[in-house]
Amino acid sequence: MDMTLAETRAAYTVDGRSVARDAFYAAACDPSRSVVVEACAGAGKTWMLVSRILRALLAGAQPNEILAITFTRKAAGEMRQRLNDWLSEFAAPACSDDKRIAELRARGLDDAQARALAPSLGELHESILRGGRSVEIRTFHAWFSQLLRAAPLELLAELGLQPDMELIEDASEHASEVYRRFHAAVLGDPVLRADFETLVREHGRFQVRKWLDAAWDKRVEIELADAAGTLVNSVPSASATWPQRGAMLHPAERLGSPEVRALLAELAGVLVLHRSAVCRRQGALLELALALDDLPVRFAAVRAALFTQKGELRKSIDAPGVHDAVALLDDIQRACAQQAAHEEHGRMVRLARALLTEFASYKRARGLADMADLERCALALLRDATLAGWVQERLDARVRHVLIDEFQDTSPLQWHALHAWLSAYAGAGGGASGQRPPGVFIVGDPKQSIYRFRRAEPRVFDAAREFVVHGLGGSALACDHTRRNVPEVLCSINEVFDAAQASAEFSGFRAHTTEVAAVSDGGLFALSRVMRPPKPAIDEHIEAAWRDSLATPRLEADEVLREQEAQQVAQAVHQLIAQQRTAPGDILLLCRKRESLRLVAQALAALHLPFAAAEDFMLLDAAEVRDLVALLDVLASPQHKLSLARALRSPIFDASDDDLIAIAQAAAPHGDWWRALASMSAPSPALQRARDLLQRWQAAAQQLPPHDLLDLIVADGEVRERVAAAVPPQRRVAALGAIDALLGQALTLDGARYATPYNFVRALKRRAIKIPAAVQPDAVQLLTIHGAKGLEARIVFVMDSDPETKHAETATVLVDWPVESEHPTRCAFVYAESHCPPSLAGVLERELAARRREELNGLYVAMSRARERLVFSATEPHRALAGPSWWQRVAPHAQPWMPAAAGAFDGTSVASTVSLRCLPPWSGIPQHRAKSVTSDDNASRLGKAVHRVLEWAAAPGRPAIDLDALATAAAHEFSVDAAEAARIAARIWSSPSCARFFDSTALRWSGNEVPVVDAGDVLRIDRLVAVDEAGMPTWWVLDYKLQHAPQALAAYREQMLRYRAAVQVLQPGERVRCAFITGAGEVIEVEYVD
Repeated sequence: MDMTLAETRAAYTVDGRSVARDAFYAAACDPSRSVVVEACAGAGKTWMLVSRILRALLAGAQPNEILAITFTRKAAGEMRQRLNDWLSEFAAPACSDDKRIAELRARGLDDAQARALAPSLGELHESILRGGRSVEIRTFHAWFSQLLRAAPLELLAELGLQPDMELIEDASEHASEVYRRFHAAVLGDPVLRADFETLVREHGRFQVRKWLDAAWDKRVEIELADAAGTLVNSVPSASATWPQRGAMLHPAERLGSPEVRALLAELAGVLVLHRSAVCRRQGALLELALALDDLPVRFAAVRAALFTQKGELRKSIDAPGVHDAVALLDDIQRACAQQAAHEEHGRMVRLARALLTEFASYKRARGLADMADLERCALALLRDATLAGWVQERLDARVRHVLIDEFQDTSPLQWHALHAWLSAYAGAGGGASGQRPPGVFIVGDPKQSIYRFRRAEPRVFDAAREFVVHGLGGSALACDHTRRNVPEVLCSINEVFDAAQASAEFSGFRAHTTEVAAVSDGGLFALSRVMRPPKPAIDEHIEAAWRDSLATPRLEADEVLREQEAQQVAQAVHQLIAQQRTAPGDILLLCRKRESLRLVAQALAALHLPFAAAEDFMLLDAAEVRDLVALLDVLASPQHKLSLARALRSPIFDASDDDLIAIAQAAAPHGDWWRALASMSAPSPALQRARDLLQRWQAAAQQLPPHDLLDLIVADGEVRERVAAAVPPQRRVAALGAIDALLGQALTLDGARYATPYNFVRALKRRAIKIPAAVQPDAVQLLTIHGAKGLEARIVFVMDSDPETKHAETATVLVDWPVESEHPTRCAFVYAESHCPPSLAGVLERELAARRREELNGLYVAMSRARERLVFSATEPHRALAGPSWWQRVAPHAQPWMPAAAGAFDGTSVASTVSLRCLPPWSGIPQHRAKSVTSDDNASRLGKAVHRVLEWAAAPGRPAIDLDALATAAAHEFSVDAAEAARIAARIWSSPSCARFFDSTALRWSGNEVPVVDAGDVLRIDRLVAVDEAGMPTWWVLDYKLQHAPQALAAYREQMLRYRAAVQVLQPGERVRCAFITGAGEVIEVEYVD
């Protein structure tokens, strides 16, 4: 498809006028003028932004005077990388002046200007390096955080913030503790408790929690609306909605008026005399209803007599006056719905305030701040009448160029913060600031706004364009020329969105153009739609077959169909790779939901095709990480049988099911798998290796921090090699990357503050840690639509393009936030969108329209990722969408494609191969690479064995104690005489002086091998117990020493006092005592110093 000069010119506009490409880039890249650029997918938005930075540097701007803002760290990193690559390229000796001139001309300079600046371009990299300052490329929140550090303490205190706060990356990690505080507050407040109980009684606990979660997610909007006074009245009462009907406590009171009562009584009289039996019956019910005294109850009974449960008039009722009665009752019903929504909104407002108050208190107590706090603080700083001038002066001195990427993803709050700053320059002469305004460059595409769940508001783009043009005297630019899509793909995009715009479902779309050369096999294709089979008739005489849930998975009809779609897509991918010699890395596979990604990953794996999940993933979702965490868990808590079983069955040890059964049988008398493994007389080679390594690693766990322990485990246990040998080739890179990610988290999680494996494991399980996926450029990339934004590929598959219709939202919050308003005008708690109160009908319609627009934006994003070939697949839904689905929009413009059934992929067409190392035969414990450990003498080993027996015997929940059996297992572990270990342990266990420290009924708390930290050192207390002494809680630090007089050694005494001091820090205000327990069963207290 050849493109004419006129078409090219129409693709570029400046202030609504079509211009040539050179004129467009001259305006877009000129750092002296402010512009807003609306650019289609593939137009090179980031290229324009970084080019403008380059032009600003050449024009004399210092690097630190340039502020570029984007939304993710990844995008900011890509900007920095592109700028650095350009600077290095243009400074390289191999870069000729002609090359530099051509690059400058592409960025809007004429030939004379480009020739004059070409030498400066070559020297620019060195100049920046010598200056020691870099361009400020930040995320919105990083910039707000920078502003917050300059905020005065009074403002921070007013906002409930503190200096040097720790930023909350994921607020959901703190939800459990905040909800505990919230529930305590509800229990302590009669009003809140009544609100909570009423909502739970009417809607159920699950729905109430869902409603509270919605309030948590919308906390920014709720707090702003509450501060502005619009929250409480967001759902007005019935009397406020219809003031012409007079003041009533409840709309049902209208039934008490003589006119209404006469109308309904007359209708009842007609019905009871009707020839129809149904009318007579319902007329009698209507008479009974009118006799009720309670007006709300009377109204419900009247409705039940005349209407079905769906709210429709009963079909058999036909009598004079019935239509007047129906109109009246419908009118009252709408008012009742409004009143009920008003009362529910009031209850939820009070509960939401309590929840958010507890969250604010929680953050203050821990010195935390979330993203919303940064935004509110920045807005307050830039708006405050006293501080704004000072902040403005600082920004004037530091920032001369402001560039913002992907502006369609900006939230109203972020825009108002920016507007509060930039509006000071609006008007002639720099407006109220009296300063020359900075050059503002804003680029984005409202058609690609798909992040409303992150508060993105595409209408903000229009507001910013209006402000830049009229407030700063800038220009509005538009580019509909893509450098990405071949004509065959672009033609399909134009056809689909022209049709949507013609039917008033889409707006702002202009036909796109391209100069990319056509390809023979490019364009839009559609795989065969997976059809839903007819629903079989149910034979009531056939009994349902019993299913073994442990061995036979449940087959869901929908999932079977989705699996068929995934298999069809995998076959198409196989055909492209095996027959058309396409590289796997050239294929991008997009889905709406992660569940579809899971199904297609299974289908690709079945064909041995390489694939990679290219989005961030939860650390604990990786099986290799869960295996290592289970291993750490069992080293910290040997009683955790499930963790031990998982670790043993993992590739680290590769134990079989028979091995686990053998351990379970050996542990049957006492239930302790760890002890059973330690005392097995003839373990299998896998269990023998596991026992040797576990004992070694448990000893190391007493001394090493988590990272060093993990490093030891991975090296000595040959974890990488064993995992690489166990997983399929297509998962190898991801599996090894997950292991490295866990090692990295041991150094970075909360500043590596966790000194013991126990605390590290708890933190991992408590936190929702996301890590970037390992880069696998030679694999098929699997992504959700949201994760694919900004990416492209030669071939793109779009799955699940005909989804099931969604049920109406329940327990939600409707927000109406006009973009020009500084706060939401309405923030309403609505239980069911399907029964929305009348006063919110307009708000709901705007919300649904925004969702429909975002749905089409998602289709635009998906289609515009493909450079050459775009393939759609679908499964017939059980319940179709109300409007056209993606499939219905693209299928008429697509070529049908039926891929052939595929065999297993042999991998020969993949450019890169993976070599598998062969593991050498196991020959014992590998030599420790760290500091060597001296062998213990017999007395030391005997002491450790006795210690282990007492630790096992004192474990909570243990049944009858068999000290001889415990001593046998411990003696095997430490190579000492079992009888001697049993004799000493028995003396201590049966000693009257020691008994109270082992009597679980008398202890408030107890623990063995308790780690504490003192002066940065990890100390381990043999046994720590809490008891009541004279009504006062007292902690006892106990240390086992087999000598008769351990207190005689100063080193022992100092060690005990150090233990005591560490516990005292953890239990301030409580009494802490410490004592030795000798081999003779004596308790020797070390002098207590108050």
